[in-house]
Amino acid sequence: QAQLVESGGGLVQAGGSLRLSCATSGRTFSSYVMGWFRQAPGKEREFVAAIRWSGSSTSYADSVKGRFTISRDNAKNTVYLQMNSLKPEDTAVYYCAATSGAIMSSTITNYRYWGQGTQVTVSS
Repeated sequence: QAQLVESGGGLVQAGGSLRLSCATSGRTFSSYVMGWFRQAPGKEREFVAAIRWSGSSTSYADSVKGRFTISRDNAKNTVYLQMNSLKPEDTAVYYCAATSGAIMSSTITNYRYWGQGTQVTVSS
């Protein structure tokens, strides 16, 4: 059974950094587009970043561009989200997701597989 497990969340002060990991198993995700989404309390889930299977193409939400970096290691079946210069408004549960489409979609419904999420809290 396909499984995505996020880790690396926690509490950090504004301006700090965290690296999230998404470990995949149960099927070969190396050909999938992988994405990160987040959901803050009382808000809808939103797109953060996506990466193509080769790692050569990435896409970011405007709100994180220049601060977050998505990467993947297909040999380790893991996707990463490096988050720098964190702000209190980055506080949310962060989810890893996978889609078999070739497009780096920012649309939630295009992603078939989802992890359980990891909490990121940024204090001011």
